[in-house]
Amino acid sequence: MRFPRRALATLTTVAALLGINLFAAGPAQAATSCSGTITHSQPVYITARSTVIGELVIYYNSSNGGTNSACLYHRGASYGVSASTGVTLYRCSQRSGEGQRCHGTAGDSDNGNYAYYAGPVGVTGTANYCVAADGWITWEHPNPDVGKMNMWVHTDTVGC
Repeated sequence: MRFPRRALATLTTVAALLGINLFAAGPAQAATSCSGTITHSQPVYITARSTVIGELVIYYNSSNGGTNSACLYHRGASYGVSASTGVTLYRCSQRSGEGQRCHGTAGDSDNGNYAYYAGPVGVTGTANYCVAADGWITWEHPNPDVGKMNMWVHTDTVGC
């Protein structure tokens, strides 16, 4: 769940005054934003690859031994529409072999009901390593007989 920035700022200020630490970083996760050099982007399609409803974007910057981040953005008809949306980013064990299956365990994910994007998620220590990502949007088909569909996007290794 995302908190409004004002509420989060107020909570952080109160916690600081009370001497409480609200934030703890995980070992493979980074304080990330969806910014840096775009190393890969891939659309999320509906209707036989003719309509784009999302875009998975992977970024890179050289901080922390290389940091990759990813966001899954709502595009087109899904922009501004709250839907189950998620993104996961993996640090692969491979140092080469772009386009191959990722072998790795370090990852970060975010999912929830979002109207604009899921993420950012990030992993550090990715200089000279490949990364891979998954993303999805649950799309409410305009035809009520069809219902909801999970539209997925997956990368093999990229950024090697």
